[in-house]
Amino acid sequence: MTTVVLGVPERLEAALADLLGAGLDPQTPVALVQDGTTGSQATRVIRLDEVASIFDSSSAPAFPTLAVVGATVALQPSLTWFEERPMHGWRVLAPLTRGVADPLVDRLSAYGASVETVRTIAVEPPRTPHAMDRAVTGLVTGRYEWIGFTSANAVRAIRERIAAVGLDARAMAGLKVAAAGAEALAALRAWGIEPDLHASVDQSCKALLEEWPDYDPVIDPINRVLLPRADIATDTLSEGLVELGWEVDDVTAYRTVRAAPPPAAVREAIKGGAFDAVVFTSSSTVRNLVGIAGKPPAATLVACIGPATAKTAEEHGLRVDVVAPEPTVEHLVDALADLAAARSARPSQARARRRMT
Repeated sequence: MTTVVLGVPERLEAALADLLGAGLDPQTPVALVQDGTTGSQATRVIRLDEVASIFDSSSAPAFPTLAVVGATVALQPSLTWFEERPMHGWRVLAPLTRGVADPLVDRLSAYGASVETVRTIAVEPPRTPHAMDRAVTGLVTGRYEWIGFTSANAVRAIRERIAAVGLDARAMAGLKVAAAGAEALAALRAWGIEPDLHASVDQSCKALLEEWPDYDPVIDPINRVLLPRADIATDTLSEGLVELGWEVDDVTAYRTVRAAPPPAAVREAIKGGAFDAVVFTSSSTVRNLVGIAGKPPAATLVACIGPATAKTAEEHGLRVDVVAPEPTVEHLVDALADLAAARSARPSQARARRRMT
């Protein structure tokens, strides 16, 4: 028979003592589980006759605890996958831009991390809508042969502008669509559009240019490309397309501005090294996090989605521990999990041990 008891330490100790007093074998195993189903879940296995000494010691549970009493506790070593995930117990900071929270947080959580997000960038419409209005009109009237998206925000901006004039994805009919990056690709597919071209390996503007065809007046009826992008976007893609013979309308679809600072407690946690790792998904998240919240200390592991982001982090005085082999959220988190699996303790534990010695 298995008995399960949940309670605050005082009541739990009394309940387990009652089981012992009722004649239950003193050698019966007891599993004490704290913070169950969370990233900080911890399990301790003792005997029933050790309960009194445990609750009287400095290592006594401080919060409501679940006690599992009985022979089934012997199965714990073979069922402890939850606490053996590579980032179990890790506290990870995820500075975010709009649109990347869910996949990043979900994947980190699947590896056992407790994730806290900080919005570093706010996305706002262009100061004047005229250029976007002309671009949408051009889409409908056949002004463009291609439209190239370099971010999920660009897809969202065009989608919202098309909807504002009473149209939907059918307004893109007959237009060739290109996507640079996993986020832009996912946003297009969520809109019901499968792009004609996207980088297959290195999902970047440079890689997209390598696959983009030259303009050929014989087979291309129109020589113009629309690039709806951020106000701070680089000219890599537009300049490359011009070299391929295309005429480019580089339109500001949205503006990126620095978000408001996070609460004081979060800022102190960042600067005080309370986070085991921070994951950066773009150069702007590096710049803006440092600007609104301060710089994480050297003890906090830094993971970057690609070389450009890593370079920005280093320019801001951060030591980069992980660079994703491919610039996607999945590869970024997987690389950090690999590093976590190779460590015997998470960084915050190592700091605590150093303080004790």
